[in-house]
Amino acid sequence: MTQLLEKALNEIAKLSAPEQDAVAAILLEELASEKRWSESFAKSQELLAKLAEKALADHAAGRTTPL
Repeated sequence: MTQLLEKALNEIAKLSAPEQDAVAAILLEELASEKRWSESFAKSQELLAKLAEKALADHAAGRTTPL
């Protein structure tokens, strides 16, 4: 465990039980969200590569405009 995480957990331990549960719920949801994002991103690599190829081809063909 890192020192920062240990410090955070020590501070959380000072809270009331309902406040500890609220913080725990927030942390667990954030971890679950990060996992979903990572899985979604991993599954989209092929599509992203195809979109990048199309964008480069469009640019090379002069079908793009500067922002």
